[in-house]
Amino acid sequence: MKSLPSILLIGISTLAACSGNQQTPFPRYADFPETKAIKAQVADLDTVLLRYPFRVAVRDSIAVVMDLHNMDHFLHAFTYPGWKHLASFGKRGEGPEEMLSAENIQFNSLDSLWAIDANKMEITRWKISPSTRSAERVEEIKLDKELVRSLDFHTMESGFFIPDYMGEFRYWEVGNNGKPLKSIGEIPSETIDENTVRPALAQAWRSFMDYNPDNGILAMATQLGEVFEIFNLKENTHKVFYGPEGEPQYKPANDGTGVPTGIMGFSDIKVTSKYIYAVFQGIKFDDKIAAIKQGKEPENGAKYIYVFDLEGNPVRRYELDRRINSIDINEETNTIVATEAKSDDPIIEFKI
Repeated sequence: MKSLPSILLIGISTLAACSGNQQTPFPRYADFPETKAIKAQVADLDTVLLRYPFRVAVRDSIAVVMDLHNMDHFLHAFTYPGWKHLASFGKRGEGPEEMLSAENIQFNSLDSLWAIDANKMEITRWKISPSTRSAERVEEIKLDKELVRSLDFHTMESGFFIPDYMGEFRYWEVGNNGKPLKSIGEIPSETIDENTVRPALAQAWRSFMDYNPDNGILAMATQLGEVFEIFNLKENTHKVFYGPEGEPQYKPANDGTGVPTGIMGFSDIKVTSKYIYAVFQGIKFDDKIAAIKQGKEPENGAKYIYVFDLEGNPVRRYELDRRINSIDINEETNTIVATEAKSDDPIIEFKI
């Protein structure tokens, strides 16, 4: 399997130095009451087509994997738990029914597999048919240009949640026609001031999100640094929690780009009926750069899954024996399905 070609995952045009006018500090968590080591079990796939699986979702005895480096398709459906290949879809290309990129997927049911293409500014819906071993593209929604280049999303009752990438708000509620309906919140930085360049701040604070409509919990976790948020949409509350590594850290470069100086943080987040599961890397950029200078391949992927209750209290930390990118959780069977970051065994499972 291939690893992502660049360690600088988020380029920014400029970043103002943040100092003074510090906001009231947000709550911190320092540790977890329990740490549990768990070992991976390799899924026995009947194909070698996966090159860099970045996302996985399981519903109705079907698993869908989003692969960033497959030469022909972004999306691949398998039986579950047998992992027999059913169909590859989301063809790469510039045609009207092809995809330029794939950033994330949302799997609600067999006739509701959603994918977001940031380069086309489009969300598509697919219907998967196990009996015919096929996937049909049944809906496409063009996103309004105000949403810029959207990198994540989640379906909601009347449309989508999409993070704000201009730094003015935290996220948008977007209608089924792709038009923004409502802007919510702001980036919870403790160092923001009047000189902060908002688009740069938004890119540094790029976050992954998940939403559980049953309990109304929308959670977000930063790709850099260690910050996660809980929006309880039923109770209209918002909580912010900083981990030991704090908020995303950058410094401006001479060429106008932003260079990360802290850590790679979270890479995925899932909200269940009881808990919030956050996949955490914690890899320092200094260590990545040092490895490259020594001619070594830098570490990539997460070795931890953090578990919080729905109020944000730390519950447990799982320590993994392999590095992963993303997860799907089944609390009824106590199973985590994960995509592995660097291995010839791209799909693995953990029992918790």
